[in-house]
Amino acid sequence: MNQYVIAIDQGTTSTRAIVFDHDGNIVSSGQKEHEQIFPKAGWVEHDPAEIWDNTREVIGSALSKANLTRHDIAAVGITNQRETAVVWDKTTGKAVYNAIVWQDTRTQPIVDELAADGGVERFKQKVGLPLATYFSGTKIKWILDNVEGARAKAEAGDLLFGNTDCWVTWNLTGGTDGGVHITDVTNASRTMFMDLETLSWDEEILAAFGVPKSMLPAIKSSSEVYGTVHTSQLLREVPVAGILGDQQAATFGQAAFAKGGAKNTYGTGNFMIVNTGEEVVHSKNGLLTTVCYKIGDAKPVYALEGSIAVTGSLIQWLRDNLGLISSAPEVETLAKTVEDNGGVYIVPAFSGLFAPYWQSDARGVIVGLTRFVNKGHIARAALEATAFQTREVLDAANADSGVDMEDLRVDGGMVANDALMQFQADILGIPVIRPKIVETTALGAAYAAGLAVGFWKDTEEVGKYWAEDKRWEPKMEAGERDRQMRLWKKAVTKSMGWVDEDVK
Repeated sequence: MNQYVIAIDQGTTSTRAIVFDHDGNIVSSGQKEHEQIFPKAGWVEHDPAEIWDNTREVIGSALSKANLTRHDIAAVGITNQRETAVVWDKTTGKAVYNAIVWQDTRTQPIVDELAADGGVERFKQKVGLPLATYFSGTKIKWILDNVEGARAKAEAGDLLFGNTDCWVTWNLTGGTDGGVHITDVTNASRTMFMDLETLSWDEEILAAFGVPKSMLPAIKSSSEVYGTVHTSQLLREVPVAGILGDQQAATFGQAAFAKGGAKNTYGTGNFMIVNTGEEVVHSKNGLLTTVCYKIGDAKPVYALEGSIAVTGSLIQWLRDNLGLISSAPEVETLAKTVEDNGGVYIVPAFSGLFAPYWQSDARGVIVGLTRFVNKGHIARAALEATAFQTREVLDAANADSGVDMEDLRVDGGMVANDALMQFQADILGIPVIRPKIVETTALGAAYAAGLAVGFWKDTEEVGKYWAEDKRWEPKMEAGERDRQMRLWKKAVTKSMGWVDEDVK
């Protein structure tokens, strides 16, 4: 009985349920993609109802594959795409609009309006984030301003908001029949509304955005029992006991519990997190300050984060928009048909540039094209773009911490790509290390839930399960590394300042 923990990983492109045993090994999993909705250029949406339907389906799939029932599960952990905003009617349980995804850039006019008084760093000292389309706050305001009747309903107390962790938790625990409306500190720290020091919603900022406080979930720790699964669900009466935003969950899954511990996740985008301990560190080099995790009543642990909007999604773009490849793994095969990038650099600023630049007026560019260039060079440049962007974030982290990172722990789907990982080590000049269990995001959520119910004793025990699988050592000469970075930075400048008033 109660030999396993199940994690729900509600990601940008799919929802997964993964069952873990006590040693952190994967027992079974279920996964289902959801539709990516692009109503206009720069708009990215998901259907919240589809996400919830898929969540129930993947839970059933994971349990059935391992022939398990609710009696075998000690706890449920949840991890999620952060900053993707859902606003729903608490009476009907239906969203008033599609979820607005973290990549969406429609709220730039709202950013400009709020930044007119105090600039983009107007609230940064308090919340750790610059004003940007990336975070949840502007998305809620857009829904209230643009969906008919939404603001009146919100002010009447009838609407609820949450990132997708909140939406899944509310439905899992009963929805309109007593669903728990809560979020954890890591997700709350991505809204622009939470004071990093007090871990509470800031009423002054809410007033500036015009968002009623009644819409917001209660803020909880990342590891505690929030409630139990509703009796109508397969996992009925199992405790829901852990929530972490996906990047913080991956940090947890990589056992980066010590100050200075770091990881880089390669997914739809790339996200590097550096644990700064119990101290709030404000970046001087374009990184975000965020909550890393909070276990029960213990003090919160903070982090610096470098967020890169487009990495894995650039490979999807090669597949879906250009038809250059028919499946994501083919990009490595295609890239290996050439010896180098042929002088081509791709800066995938599809949603503007995130860390360390925060240039919302940037757009994607391909530079260095000649008649010599073929699709192999394009494929290679797409992979290398991920590594170059990571190097810039790592440089910023080193500058903020004053200590150079000695190696980099990596996870996420793209770490299966040997060519990319070798180039990553080359361009960083330090070893890149992949753990045996690369599903660290789901694992982190499982750990947080298991710790809350005593399935695991403490973080020290959890840390013992981390094991190295493969290591890539840098092979590139320093002079070539410097040349490549110089050209990359030159390419980045070509992407900036593209959006004028008449160019959307």
